[in-house]
Amino acid sequence: MNIYKAKRLNACFRLAIAVFVTINSGIFNVSAQINTDQVMNIGRNALYFEDYILSIQYFNQVIKAKPYLADPYFYRAIAKLELEDYKGAEEDCSLAIERNPFIVDAYQVRGIARQTLKDYKGAIADYDAGLEQMPEHRVFLMNKAVSECEIGEYESADSTYARLLSIYPNYANAYLGRAQLRMMQHDTVAAIADIDKSIAASKNLPGAYVMRAEINMQYKKDFNAALADMNEAIKLEPHYAGYFINRAYMKYNLDDYFGAMADYDYALQLDPTNLTAHFNRGLLRTEVGDNNKAIDDFGYVLRSEPDNLLARYNRALLYSKTGQYREAIGDFDEVLKVYPDFEAGLFARSECKRKSGDMAGGERDYNKARDLSRQKDRIAEYKEDAQQEGVQGGKPEPEEESASAVMNKFNTLLMVENDNEIKPKYENRTRGRIQDFNYRIDLEPMFFLSYYDRSDNVVENTYYIKEVTDLNSLRVLPFVLLLTNSQFSLYEDQIDAHFKSIEYYNGLLATSTVRSVDYFARAMDFMMVKNPGAAINDFTRAIEMSPGFSLAYLGRAYARYMQMQIDENDIDAGGAMAESSMAGRGGTVMGQPRPGGIQGLPSIESRKASVAMQHIMEDLDKVIELSPRNVYAIFNKGNMYMQMQDLTSAMRCYTDAIEIKPDFGEAYYNRGLVYLQLGNKAKGVEDLSKAGELGILPSYNVLKRMTN
Repeated sequence: MNIYKAKRLNACFRLAIAVFVTINSGIFNVSAQINTDQVMNIGRNALYFEDYILSIQYFNQVIKAKPYLADPYFYRAIAKLELEDYKGAEEDCSLAIERNPFIVDAYQVRGIARQTLKDYKGAIADYDAGLEQMPEHRVFLMNKAVSECEIGEYESADSTYARLLSIYPNYANAYLGRAQLRMMQHDTVAAIADIDKSIAASKNLPGAYVMRAEINMQYKKDFNAALADMNEAIKLEPHYAGYFINRAYMKYNLDDYFGAMADYDYALQLDPTNLTAHFNRGLLRTEVGDNNKAIDDFGYVLRSEPDNLLARYNRALLYSKTGQYREAIGDFDEVLKVYPDFEAGLFARSECKRKSGDMAGGERDYNKARDLSRQKDRIAEYKEDAQQEGVQGGKPEPEEESASAVMNKFNTLLMVENDNEIKPKYENRTRGRIQDFNYRIDLEPMFFLSYYDRSDNVVENTYYIKEVTDLNSLRVLPFVLLLTNSQFSLYEDQIDAHFKSIEYYNGLLATSTVRSVDYFARAMDFMMVKNPGAAINDFTRAIEMSPGFSLAYLGRAYARYMQMQIDENDIDAGGAMAESSMAGRGGTVMGQPRPGGIQGLPSIESRKASVAMQHIMEDLDKVIELSPRNVYAIFNKGNMYMQMQDLTSAMRCYTDAIEIKPDFGEAYYNRGLVYLQLGNKAKGVEDLSKAGELGILPSYNVLKRMTN
C-alpha cells in the first residue's frame, strides 16, 4: 500500500499539513525558526546510533541556521570520518577549529583524516597541537609515532614510543606499534621482543599473535609456531575470513591438507566472495584430484577478475585434464598473450591443440617451446662456463622473468596480507564504529521493532512474533514491520522516505478520524530517524486509544531505552577520546573487565535513569501479560535486569526464554555471560558453546577471553 498515493491533497490540505509540521514535528518551533539545540541533540542521537548519513542531515540544518557554531562542524566531521570521507572530515575540522581552537578532539579527528590521506606531516602538526594542550595524552602520542614511522622518521618515532611507554608502561598497543617500527628497521629480534611484551601486557590482542605468526613463518620458516599463534588470533577474532585463509596456508606447509581444506571452506562460509579463498581452495582441490570442483573455484575468481592469469592458467590445466580441450586452449591463449615465451604454457597448449585435432597448431607451439628451452639452456651453459673461467664483465643485463619463476607464480598458494600496521582510529563516547581501550564484552542487545535488519551471523536467524505478522497482514503501515536486535544505518533515500511519511501522518492525524495504528506508524518513523522522544509520545497515544496494543508497549519500551542511553551517554565535544588501533583485524586494545560486571552497561545512578528503567520494565511486563510467550520481551527484561546488576533475575528471564524457544542463541549467549560473572565456568562455557553452535559468533571470542 503506497500511502503517498492514498489520496490527492488539495491546496488547503497541503497548507494544513505544513502548519501541523511546523507545530508538531519536534524539530521546528512555531515561528518556523529552527530549534538548533533540539536538532543538534537529535543529530547526536543519530551519531550515537551509527546513522551517520542521518546525523549529517541534522548537522547541516544547524550549520545553515547558525554557521558560526563550531560543534556542528565537529560532529559532522566525525560522521564523515566514519563514512570514510576523509577530505570532508578534514575540512569540517578546520572550520570547527577556526571557530573554536580549543576543541582538542578536532585536532585529533583532523590528524586522523590527514594521516589516512597520507598527509603525515600535517597529521603530526595536529597531534603536536593536541599535545600542547594535553602533553601526556596517549592517543596523540600513539598517532604521532605511527605518522613518524610512515615518513621514515624512525628516530623520532622511537623517541615518541619511548615517551609513550614511560608514561604508560603496560600499554600493549604501544609495544605492538614499536614492533612494527622494528620490522621497518629489519630488526626481527627486537620486533619479537616487543610483541612478547605486548602479549604479556594483554593476552587478548589478536594483532600481536598475527604479527608474530608472520615473522615465524616468513623469516624463521617455523610453521608450527606460526600455526600456534594463528590459532590464538582465531580464538580472539573467530569471524575474520583472512585468518582462516592464512592458517590454511600454514597447515598446507605442515602437510595437513584436510585441515587446510576445512579452513578454506569455513573462510568462505564467513565471506563467500573471498577470491583468495576460492583461488587457494582451487589449487588444493587440484592437488587432491577434485578437478571439477577446482574448475568451479577458478571460474568464480575469473567471473570477478577476468584478467587473473593465475586462475586462468590453473583452470586451463584442469580443462586439459578433464578433456575440455577447446576451453583449455581459450584460457592458454589469454595467458600466452601476456607471457608469450612461457614454455610450460606452450607445451600444454600444444598438447590440447593436438588432442582437439589441430595438429599444425600443436606442432607450432611445440617447436616454439622447444626452441625457447634450448636457447635458455645455451644461455645457462654459457653463464656457467663464464663463472668457472672467472670471466669478468660489466654490470649484467636484467634478465627476463624465468620460466620457472612464471610457473611458480601459477602454482603458489596466496596469503591474505596481514594488515598489522598500527593505524589511527577515532574513538569517542558516541559509540559508532569505535573500539574500547578497556576490555569490553557486550550482551547480545535488546530486540526492537524496525523496518530494517542487519545480521552479522553465519547462521541467519528468524525472529517471529504473531502480532507483527498480523499487523503486516493488515497493510496499514508504510513499510513491512520486523523484529531485530541489529541497528541499521539508513541511506539518504530511506531517510527521506521516513521524513515524508512523518509529514503524511502529521496531516492525516490532523484532518482524519484518528486510529491508534496511525500514531504507532508515526512513532515507528520517529524511531527510524532517531527521535525517541517524539516516538514515546506517539506510542503513548496509541496505547491510550488501544490499551491491548502489545506492539505499542514493545515499541515504547525500546524508545524509552534509547532515550535513556542518550541521556546517560551525553556527548561532550571537548572530552572525547581517540586512538590508533590495529587496522583491519585484531587490533583493539583490551585490558581486564571492570569489577562488577560486563562493560557496555552503564550503572544506573541518576534518578532520571531509575525512573526510565522502571517505565521500561512496566512496558515489558505489559507485553508479557498480553502475550505470555513473547520470548523477546522476556529476553529484553533479562537485559534490563543485567543493567540493574540483578543477575539472578536476569538468568531467570533468559532461562524462561530458552524454555519457550530452545534455539534462542542470543539467550544462551547472555545467560552464559551471567554464569561466567557468577563464577560458574562450566555452565558458562556450555551456554556459550551452544550459542556459537546457533550462530552467535562472539561466543567463541568470549570463550577464549573469559576462560583463560
